[in-house]
Amino acid sequence: MKFNVNIKQSLIVLSVVTVLSGCTASTNEIKSSTVTPNDSTITITEANFAHSETARNFRNWTMLGANKDIVHMKQLPARGKAAPTVQMNDDTLYSIVIAEAVEGKINFSIPKSDIYMAVQVVNEGGHGEHYVVAAGDYSVAIESDFAMLIYRTGTEKGLEAARYAQTFIKTDSFKFGTYEIQNYDFDEVETWVSRLTKETSGAAFEYTFPRTSKDITDRHQWNLENANGWGGSSPEVNIANKYTNSVMLDGDKCLLTTFENPESKYFTSVTAYSQDRYLIEGVKHVSSNTWKENKDGSVTVSFNCGQTAVNNIDTKGNDFTFTMRYYGLSQKVMDGKINPEKTVKEG
Repeated sequence: MKFNVNIKQSLIVLSVVTVLSGCTASTNEIKSSTVTPNDSTITITEANFAHSETARNFRNWTMLGANKDIVHMKQLPARGKAAPTVQMNDDTLYSIVIAEAVEGKINFSIPKSDIYMAVQVVNEGGHGEHYVVAAGDYSVAIESDFAMLIYRTGTEKGLEAARYAQTFIKTDSFKFGTYEIQNYDFDEVETWVSRLTKETSGAAFEYTFPRTSKDITDRHQWNLENANGWGGSSPEVNIANKYTNSVMLDGDKCLLTTFENPESKYFTSVTAYSQDRYLIEGVKHVSSNTWKENKDGSVTVSFNCGQTAVNNIDTKGNDFTFTMRYYGLSQKVMDGKINPEKTVKEG
């Protein structure tokens, strides 16, 4: 079913507003910042799809006030298409900023914390130009006028600890209030997203997330990555992350995948998604913060195998794909030696 743009925006706002704080935009301000498609909208092509999908994500977070102040998500993301971004993490809390570059640079800081916290700087082309984990003050160059800063705060010590850590994020270095939503027909963008996502459903999919526009070697691959998992980081051993998707799997079968411990520097997570790459209602992820290892040190993750099955993810009968996330990936993961998405079998 194709949603009218304003209806879809309203659903996003209604679903996400209960998990946010720090929004300076009132309801009227959110409504006035929407865009209605008209004859002057920008035509979407292979060449500009990544920019249009990025604009759609910037729009969704602008509706929630991220262009005026930092937006903290205090709960895990909304399920289904009510989520503001495709394939959102279920293992961290988000804090989002949309800011203008000053003299070509974005300035930000990461507070000291005893839990995981990272900042990814995503430019208007969809590239995560920078992924920073260590506490400190930073000034980084970007190749566009605006950037979205995605703060990811770990939930390894619980939601309350994550929320507390969010309160120490400083915002006085950001230039807010100048971003304007780009004039795309966002229904058309969603049509492109659906088509590109379906293209990858029949095979395991690995993301490369080129860091800048100059790093793109395959435009179509880049478009597939934006459609399936916009906003991911370019892999960097012991710092940034790597992501892979499985094929679509049968939610009525007990399925297992066993793999060598990835030994990510920070943690590894396994999350189930719908065919459209959105989180599924009532379904929880599994991560290395809590999973149980096998006697030989390997890891088995179960899907729909019952409550007593090791590291079980219950998709409530829904067909699904799962995403592997390696936070601070190890060299062996970078080298492609661990592929849980390719070793799934019936239990």
